[in-house]
Amino acid sequence: MTQTVTLHYLFDPLCGWCYGASKTIATLANHPDIDLQPRATGLFAGNGARPMKSFAAQAWANDQRIAALSGRQFSEAYRRDVLGADDASLDSTLATLAVTAVADTTPATPPARVIEALAAIQAARYVDGKDVTSSAIVANVLTDLGHAQAATRVLAPDTALADLMRTRTAQARDLMAAHNMQGVPALIADINGRQFGLDASTIYSGPDAILAAIKRA
Repeated sequence: MTQTVTLHYLFDPLCGWCYGASKTIATLANHPDIDLQPRATGLFAGNGARPMKSFAAQAWANDQRIAALSGRQFSEAYRRDVLGADDASLDSTLATLAVTAVADTTPATPPARVIEALAAIQAARYVDGKDVTSSAIVANVLTDLGHAQAATRVLAPDTALADLMRTRTAQARDLMAAHNMQGVPALIADINGRQFGLDASTIYSGPDAILAAIKRA
């Protein structure tokens, strides 16, 4: 690749398939020819949240498919303490707020560091079995990564942060709709103003397959 390509990454922090794509996304975020732009869609935030208990068995079955395809770990701690918790909910509001807070810092956080924070939140849930709908737990994850300012805002969200999250998730959904994307994770490439979506299956074929698909487009 001889030019920088903007790659919009559409995701939800609590989407298992997005977690399955996390290693590939991290590689792309650090690629010198890729300007990766993380865009949370709010799929499971706000009105998209739901009780976990009603579909925990289905979620675990899907997670096993994702693990087989991606090699990502879905631990017994996650199965027991997240899927198995009586009062658990699939609610990405707080995790989305946290990713927004990391991005909205001064000086601006590089996209690769935002993706790193997202990956840490995903690992806390799927590997460590922690409740990432808890502000204290998510704040600790951010603090461990050196995002103290973002951690403080997660513990005491301000109006500006909440408004920014709503604005950015709306923009992400508009981008999905413009390219007829039906779910996440999704990638939309932008080369000199020409935008096009990539086939979702490419995400699980690794970063080289994605770069090759962009080159062919």
